[in-house]
Amino acid sequence: MKDVTAERALAIIRQGGGTIRAKEAIASGIQSRTLSELILEGKLELTSRGIYRLTDNEPLSSPDFFTVATRVPKAVICLISALSFHDITTQIPHKIYIAIERSARAPMLEYPPLAIYRFSGKAFHDGIESHTIDGIETKIYSAEKTLADCFKFRNQIGMDVALEALKLYRSKKKMNMKAITYYADVCRVTNVMRPYIESLA
Repeated sequence: MKDVTAERALAIIRQGGGTIRAKEAIASGIQSRTLSELILEGKLELTSRGIYRLTDNEPLSSPDFFTVATRVPKAVICLISALSFHDITTQIPHKIYIAIERSARAPMLEYPPLAIYRFSGKAFHDGIESHTIDGIETKIYSAEKTLADCFKFRNQIGMDVALEALKLYRSKKKMNMKAITYYADVCRVTNVMRPYIESLA
């Protein structure tokens, strides 16, 4: 493919939402030297290894989610990070909680710090929502799936966190009992969750 000019490179990146991966740039005919020139001119920034973003874009609202979504696109935001996204926790996560498939290689990021959980089968694939955050598709488990996950991993994150999330969910959202029951079954925590769910019904 013929090398594109810096002006054309900017147009390509802008058409893609203002962000481009190095391999996508090369596939589009944008050479590494062009990317370097644009960085020196202050028109492009390297936000993470292999990820370039236009400097005239709006500031990132969730830089940590942005990094995870771009660097580990197959991961799913889960547990406390997902609770925070859905606004059903008072916890402030100091790591980004992600789920990866059991057989996947653990991602290595310099930043942000990650709390990695391995899921398999329906426990990994079901309940994934796709949200566009800072122009990037970000995978996050639904509120109901996250509640079930919190009860499943209650020994790691704390039963108090799971119970608080359930109460906040009940007060802030329309309770989807069908979904909660389904994900409780998928995560094999039906018996654990049942008394708490019944007390809120």
